[in-house]
Amino acid sequence: MLLKTFGWSFAITVLGLALAGVLWGWQGLAIVGILSILEISLSFDNAVINAGILRKMNAFWQKIFLTVGILVAVFGMRLVFPVVIVAITAKLGPIEAVDLAINNKAHYEELVTSAHPAIAAFGGMFLLMIFLDFIFEERDYKWLAWIERPMAKLGKLDTLSIIIALVVLLVSAMTVATDVAHGGGDKSATVLLSGVAGLITYLVVGGISGYFEDKLEDEEEDEGEEAAAATPEKKGGGTGAAVGLAGKAAFFMFLYLEVIDASFSFDGVISAFAITNDIFVMALGLGIGAMYIRSLTVFLVRKGTLDEYVYLEHGAHYAIGALAVILLITIKYEIHEVITGLVGVVLIALSYWSSVVKNKRDGKPGAEGGAKSEVASGV
Repeated sequence: MLLKTFGWSFAITVLGLALAGVLWGWQGLAIVGILSILEISLSFDNAVINAGILRKMNAFWQKIFLTVGILVAVFGMRLVFPVVIVAITAKLGPIEAVDLAINNKAHYEELVTSAHPAIAAFGGMFLLMIFLDFIFEERDYKWLAWIERPMAKLGKLDTLSIIIALVVLLVSAMTVATDVAHGGGDKSATVLLSGVAGLITYLVVGGISGYFEDKLEDEEEDEGEEAAAATPEKKGGGTGAAVGLAGKAAFFMFLYLEVIDASFSFDGVISAFAITNDIFVMALGLGIGAMYIRSLTVFLVRKGTLDEYVYLEHGAHYAIGALAVILLITIKYEIHEVITGLVGVVLIALSYWSSVVKNKRDGKPGAEGGAKSEVASGV
């Protein structure tokens, strides 16, 4: 199971480190290794969130996530995205931006860093909406019940998460964005515009994927009821959610996953400039880390880990909420990437420990605590 799931990640790691050693020597090899570890530490909670969504999809779309998705994650977000940001903010053509990234690395780094307020506002608002919609939803299992119970009651107001997100954005624009360290000057208008764009992106992509998911579930429920009525002795034998999302529902869920991954990668890309300003070294190191996050996502789905350890998703969403706040704070203040990574790891570790305690209390030790995903075996 371990080799099958992480085999490609191991292979890419060996090839990537060998390539780094040949092209950039021991220093390049060390930097690529450090960047890989940085990406894994910053995005561990991303794997848990992705697994919660991926297990809803059928085997075909899970494979798309691992193939097309990883190309988007590695080449799109870790290589192309910073160049596009520079091209937009500096009003350069794509060829000029690439030339700048290769031949004038110091100025390229300066331009990417100056775009940080816009990037942080967009990613921060998108991630904040994920957290708010989670915390305001009624759930069977509650990890921090003293928080989640009252939040679930407040969540009956449909637009509450949007209102809170807009208030947070407005406060950010009036405080941390008024005199930013990255690029200098007042970035209030930039932060407001980018934050609203992040909010709209979440509402559009998440809303469409949720619509098709609900529609598919309703159709399957109707088909199950008809089948049960036709053959009463096989009642309960319908396909249900075990089949996994397909078609338009899976497509928009895939887009939703990619936007989530992009939002998680923002802090990794920006933090990487503290280590190197070579876009190819950066893409290689962060790409290797992204491979492990994808493999970890599939591992969690195949093992049914989220069913066994029911508080893991809670910990990951709290980590998302923390990351959203951190991104908004970094519009003005620098926060070391070690702190960002540790916040997520600690919250997930605590939620895992709470899940283990619950399983023991309920008489469900570890591996016997939950059913494995039925669609994951086809990945």
